[in-house]
Amino acid sequence: KVMVDIGIAADAMGHSDTAQEWYGKALAVSPEDSLAMCRMASSKYAQGKYDEAMSQLRQLIKDKPGSYCAYFTLGVAFADAGLYRDAIRQWRRVVALAPTSPEALSAKESIDVLEKFLQGK
Repeated sequence: KVMVDIGIAADAMGHSDTAQEWYGKALAVSPEDSLAMCRMASSKYAQGKYDEAMSQLRQLIKDKPGSYCAYFTLGVAFADAGLYRDAIRQWRRVVALAPTSPEALSAKESIDVLEKFLQGK
């Protein structure tokens, strides 16, 4: 958990390579850590390594279908690509899986914004 938190802090400061090193260390100790996997994919996505990040997220969801972090990050990717209905679907999964998580709160806000946008079209 501490290694993942250090990675999160490094990502927040814009040090993606360092963050990914820490996520890698966390995964070396705990290969099944879905949060470390998700944060690694999210960090790579933020670096523009879209194919690698999406592949990791899809594998994570296949292996751990309850990983709400992965659904949240997929929602972000879909929204970035202009696939708003797909983003909403992913974020609804986040809300269903972990309704009180920070990701769910953010997902609810994003769903509201996108639904209003889509209604205006």
